Amino acid sequence: MQRPVKIEAVVFDVGNVLFDWDLRYLFRKLIPDAAECEYFVTHVVTAEWHFQHDEGRPLAEMVAERIAEFPQHGPLIKAYASRFNETAPAMIPGMESMVQGLLDRQLPLYAITNFGHDLWARFRPTQPIFDDFIDIVVSGTEKLAKPDPAIFALAEHRFGRPAPSMLFIDDRADNIAAAEKCGFIGHHFTTSDALIPDLRRHGLLD
Repeated sequence: MQRPVKIEAVVFDVGNVLFDWDLRYLFRKLIPDAAECEYFVTHVVTAEWHFQHDEGRPLAEMVAERIAEFPQHGPLIKAYASRFNETAPAMIPGMESMVQGLLDRQLPLYAITNFGHDLWARFRPTQPIFDDFIDIVVSGTEKLAKPDPAIFALAEHRFGRPAPSMLFIDDRADNIAAAEKCGFIGHHFTTSDALIPDLRRHGLLD
């Protein structure tokens, strides 16, 4: 049996790894009709449109353009900007205790997240769990987004550790594939329960 690679640090994604993220968490509050809400998050304020902010486009510019395109939905589009934190209302079950367990072992923690610069500035102060992360690479700030290999190269440089010494955890297979090509050890995240055996295999949890 092949011995696991020696892991010296863990790098987390944020959305849908540490925090449960879905635009519907906000817009179900604002659009009572389920079909109308689903139309809105698949045609107006969509994950694909939101990704422009992750790539570095200014939030105000995006919102103004979208309101011009869908003026009848102006207040809802503005709510996306002003109430974005409600789209990620809680941590994924089991992840808070897992992070604490890694910290208790004095394992260095980092993050690489596709997150808009403006929205991260509002979200980050509300989440003290990140206080113990050594560094966080934010796509919207760097104007580089996963799965672009450049963001992994930047992270390796910023974190000051060789990529093969870091376990990268992400919910998207394309991001994991890109990270592994850059030398990181990858874990395709589904649930905290499924992550635990991999952490134990690498000697990171008891």
